[in-house]
Amino acid sequence: MSHNPPDSLPTQEIDSLSPMLNQQGPVWTANFRGLKLRTALQPIYSISHKRTVGYEALIRAFDTDNSAVLPLHLFELPVSEAENLLLDRLCRYLHIRNYSEIKDQVNWLFLNVSPRVVTSGSQADAFFGKLLKKTGLPPHRIVMEIVEQPTDDAERLRDTVAYYRKLGCLTAIDDFGAGHSNFERIWNLSPDIVKLDRTLLTRATEDRRARQILNGMVSLLHQSGCLVLLEGVETREQAMIAIDAGVDFVQGFYFRRPCLELSELSQSTENLENLLEEYKHRKRETHDPTQLLINHFSETFRRTIDRLRSGQSLADACGELLGHPAVSRCYLVDEQGIQIEDTLVSDSAARNLDPRFLPLENTSSADWFRQQYLRKALAQPESIHVTSPYLCVTGACMCVTLSLAFRHASKLQVLCCDTLANFNHRP
Repeated sequence: MSHNPPDSLPTQEIDSLSPMLNQQGPVWTANFRGLKLRTALQPIYSISHKRTVGYEALIRAFDTDNSAVLPLHLFELPVSEAENLLLDRLCRYLHIRNYSEIKDQVNWLFLNVSPRVVTSGSQADAFFGKLLKKTGLPPHRIVMEIVEQPTDDAERLRDTVAYYRKLGCLTAIDDFGAGHSNFERIWNLSPDIVKLDRTLLTRATEDRRARQILNGMVSLLHQSGCLVLLEGVETREQAMIAIDAGVDFVQGFYFRRPCLELSELSQSTENLENLLEEYKHRKRETHDPTQLLINHFSETFRRTIDRLRSGQSLADACGELLGHPAVSRCYLVDEQGIQIEDTLVSDSAARNLDPRFLPLENTSSADWFRQQYLRKALAQPESIHVTSPYLCVTGACMCVTLSLAFRHASKLQVLCCDTLANFNHRP
């Protein structure tokens, strides 16, 4: 039986939508412009918990011959804002009806909401609160996903997100890292979860530098108070990248495709068990680069410091260090973080200096106290400290810095040595 959508949405929206839904056993379907709408659920997994923690609800449409209709074509059918709003609410109504039939009293249901609907809906989408009350699904089990794209009414969007939060739902930003997404939306909306766009994972698969950016983005989002979900995981290697990036949740075809047979959804954690074991195995097999650097330079560092203590000049004392092909710079810093003398540059580094960054080369009296490698060295004198690869402001190149604090003439000083980030230090 087909029901045509109403021309406008009355105050009792749920009552106007109910005739468009049909139930066959535990499964609900909906009718919209001659199409049958069904719910598909795709599991979302917590890496640390090694199990499903939620499902994203996706709409699937079929014509009278039971042939699939692309969601893109479905959402092109509405001819007015009212009908667009109706379709969005019909989908959410259908998903919640179906999810309520599943014997799962814990996990989240992720629901997509269009920004156009959010910004055009009245009463901050009061319909949704009525829907939860009617179906009995607790609001704390709902994650409202807002697609990252420009909106003409940022204040209305903010108010609507606040409404969902007041209801007791969680909120998520979808497709972050693509198109118009930026951290300003994170500051304005303070979502509970951020879903990273799959293009970030695709780039990280192809480019190691993009992988470092992905890891840094995850760290920054965590510092912003957001849990992070990486979607679009399609291969085992991408799953390993997700684990290494430190994301909290994963979703994608590698784990499970969206499922229309809701009764067949599995709680299997076999993939995650195996992946984590492989990840641990890879980490054990990979030598710790930090310890490799310490082992490689420890004796040379000690000899350099002995020379400084004996009264040799910085240039004479650092000659052995600067002769190493991986070393680009050496410099000395006092306990206030102020550089004591000019930076010493190795011959190979001097030959490869980029003239475009010449204004950054003179570091006389530079203040390095903000650098973590300096503070760590000052806090633990006589121990060598090694940074992760980072962009050095001097020369604007990727480097790894070794630092060691020592006492000379009753003063605490720090010897710092920059090495090339991509140099293989293995014997």
